[in-house]
Amino acid sequence: MSRLTDISIRVEPLVSDGLSVNSGGLGGGVAAILMELSTLLGRLVDSQTPAAIDLRSLPMSPNDRVALERALGEGEVRATVDAQGLSTIVETRIAGIWWVKHCNAQGDLVAELLEVTRVPDILACAPDDIAAGVQTLRAQIATITARPS
Repeated sequence: MSRLTDISIRVEPLVSDGLSVNSGGLGGGVAAILMELSTLLGRLVDSQTPAAIDLRSLPMSPNDRVALERALGEGEVRATVDAQGLSTIVETRIAGIWWVKHCNAQGDLVAELLEVTRVPDILACAPDDIAAGVQTLRAQIATITARPS
């Protein structure tokens, strides 16, 4: 080899503990997200303040996404909500961190969040829905008790 251009060069991401540290998307790979999640989880413990990270706002490469999924893993709870589109809520292996995906009626992904909370809001009943449930249940009771035996 007599010229510098004759030397083959291959750029590979730096890997630490199986997580890509620089995978071309976030710069710091998943380490920055994990550090932020750690901070948010500590805040949830200390002050009961929930938070979320909007994954669609981050410049994540496919390698970043895979590394983040591996780092967080999947926990014991999985739920789906079908309201104006399908939403999936998956508890990660880290208690208090939930991977939430919302799709529209056509099935297009419209939001993807890592929610740091005890229970994601989408799973909690709205007060108006509970009040309507009381009325529905009372009407059913009235119907049942009004029937002749």
